[in-house]
Amino acid sequence: MPNSADPDFPNSWSFGARAVWDQILRQLQPKRVLEVGSFEGQSACYLIKAIGAQRGGQIHCIDTWLDTGEYAGVKMAEVEQRFLKNTQAARQSTPHPVELILHKQRSDISLAKLFTHGHEGLFDFIYIDGSHQAPDVLADAVLAFRLLRKGGVMAFDDYLWSENLPGGPDLLRMPKSAIDAFINIHIRQLRVVVAPLYQLYIEKL
Repeated sequence: MPNSADPDFPNSWSFGARAVWDQILRQLQPKRVLEVGSFEGQSACYLIKAIGAQRGGQIHCIDTWLDTGEYAGVKMAEVEQRFLKNTQAARQSTPHPVELILHKQRSDISLAKLFTHGHEGLFDFIYIDGSHQAPDVLADAVLAFRLLRKGGVMAFDDYLWSENLPGGPDLLRMPKSAIDAFINIHIRQLRVVVAPLYQLYIEKL
């Protein structure tokens, strides 16, 4: 939900799943993290601080910072600048260095490039929180899964999110149908870890 009391994240959502992330990251102790959809950087800052508190490492953030129509009245150029400011402050506050690598382009292109550039099975933790359109979510899930190492965890945000449309939910305009399809297709390669609130987590086998 909006958190206007925080000047660094005026449009951000309340990080209700933090207790779950704390537990998962404590067990994983990730060194390489990938985030699809970064917005103002609230989750990226959390991940930077988590990585930097343990042993340092690397985080890749993918976002276009373009107006896709999902955030009415939000100036995405200002959102991008807040992301840069927030992540810089987070990196400066960690006891161990965290390298931030930005991919400012569509997620399918960025994920495909990471795969072709030798990042297959490299990431310990991947967070999918980009487009809410089912075709986009499915593409992100399939491509990102190839980049996840065995034993790594991939988290999906907004699993139960849907638009308030006159005719009811549209399966093509919500993440759940895509995430369900991805899990069904890859069921022999993963297990569902836990699904609190609006998020869902899988572990690669």
